[in-house]
Amino acid sequence: MADTKREIERKYESDESGLPDLTGVAGVKAVIDKGVAHLDAVYYDTADERLAAAALTLRRRTGGSDAGWHLKVPVAPGVRDEIREPLSDTVPDSLAALVRSRVREAELRPLVRLRSDRDVRHLVDADGALLAEVSVDAVRAERLTDGGGTAQWTEIEVELADDGDPDFLDQVEKRLRKAGVRPSASASKLARALAETARTPESEKSGSGKSASKKKRKAPPVPEEPAAPVTAGDHVLAYVRAQRDAILELDPAVRQDAYDSVHRMRVATRRLRSAFRSYGKVLDRTVTDPIGDELKWLAGELGVDRDREVVTERLTTVLGELPDTLISGPIRTRLDTWANARRGGSRGRLIGVLDSQRYLALLDTLDAVIADPPLLEAAAGDPSKVIGKAVRKDFGKVSALVEEAIEAPPGPDRDFALHEARKKAKRTRYAAEAATPPLGTPARTLAKSMKSLTSLLGEHQDSVMVREILRELSAVAHAVEESSFTYGVLYGREEQRAAGVEAALPGAWEEIVAEGSVQG
Repeated sequence: MADTKREIERKYESDESGLPDLTGVAGVKAVIDKGVAHLDAVYYDTADERLAAAALTLRRRTGGSDAGWHLKVPVAPGVRDEIREPLSDTVPDSLAALVRSRVREAELRPLVRLRSDRDVRHLVDADGALLAEVSVDAVRAERLTDGGGTAQWTEIEVELADDGDPDFLDQVEKRLRKAGVRPSASASKLARALAETARTPESEKSGSGKSASKKKRKAPPVPEEPAAPVTAGDHVLAYVRAQRDAILELDPAVRQDAYDSVHRMRVATRRLRSAFRSYGKVLDRTVTDPIGDELKWLAGELGVDRDREVVTERLTTVLGELPDTLISGPIRTRLDTWANARRGGSRGRLIGVLDSQRYLALLDTLDAVIADPPLLEAAAGDPSKVIGKAVRKDFGKVSALVEEAIEAPPGPDRDFALHEARKKAKRTRYAAEAATPPLGTPARTLAKSMKSLTSLLGEHQDSVMVREILRELSAVAHAVEESSFTYGVLYGREEQRAAGVEAALPGAWEEIVAEGSVQG
């Protein structure tokens, strides 16, 4: 299994090549010379640099204490997760999988080679514990594609020790700035190398293809941001783009089984599908409906794992609250067996989905819709009118479903009506989220109300789902002559929980309607 290390680091540059004295930094007892390491790294990407565009770096490095394959994934400014695999001749399958949503069918190939002479210092406290590693890197970059150039520079890198206090980096930076050192204009060595070794019209004219390393360096170009939303179509597309980006960013986390990643990715797919349906007057549904079907499929596949998590967590919590006198038979073992069996199967299936041509084709289709959106006439309209009308229409549908559920008799019919109302409330919440930039407070209030409503109805639906699993587990226990008493106790509690939601719904709904958040 790949090893993952959280990196918290900052990069600096200076007109001087040396490292300022850091013994005056608060908490630093000594600066220890660790010698010079010679590093040689080849960075891989697609021909159109898709990984670089997503701030991902994939490299094969020799030299130093961590030779091997490294995939760096951004977490926050100055924070990245470095996922490591041992040295091999080709890109490890595990790392290739983590970038598949970006790369898709394109080939990963060598793009840039960086050779660095790294002069390392350790900043330690009075107990000799490492606070941070500071290095002065003399870097030589070479573009490996046709027409590429070379560049060289020196930079200072400060990396926080594992489990260190990020505030310590502020103290180091304060000392560096006093010495005339400034933060680097590039987020990474690769970003700088790409900017300085790119083939330019000037280099083509001269035939050199090389950077003039003595000239003052310009900051690398920043990817162009979409224009600020103006029309209804602009606002809807901004929301669609954000959800597409969320799916791409969450893909590696889902593959690594990161906490809550499956749920968050599932929400992004639902938000996308809801946007297509709610704003059918803005984006042509003859184009988006087939995409919505594929998003529904993806959400369903993600839901297999999510539903297991919900049921397992809920039953584990309730079992922990039961007195021993109400626990009969090996119910905890039975639950663990069910959860682990489902987990193994669902995880394997989910990874297969993310590796499938169907999923990759869906991502391609989303890219195409964003690049060339199927805008209708209303897309050019006033967002407050076009988007406001769509949101009010969704709210009207929620209202009808909630009233129907309240009037339905307790039992399967009411369960079904509440589930339908919950799904429509989610759609309305997502529509209101997309409407918040142009509509402001009314949309924000509606989104909050719909979130509260879906949470309440979610409690009911979870109870329905848990009761189904309890019946299944009870039948298995009965078949092997185990006591089913505790399953009945839990089932009764879930029935009471659902009844409580049903009793609370009319009052909660009256409050939502009284807010009048979507009037006008």
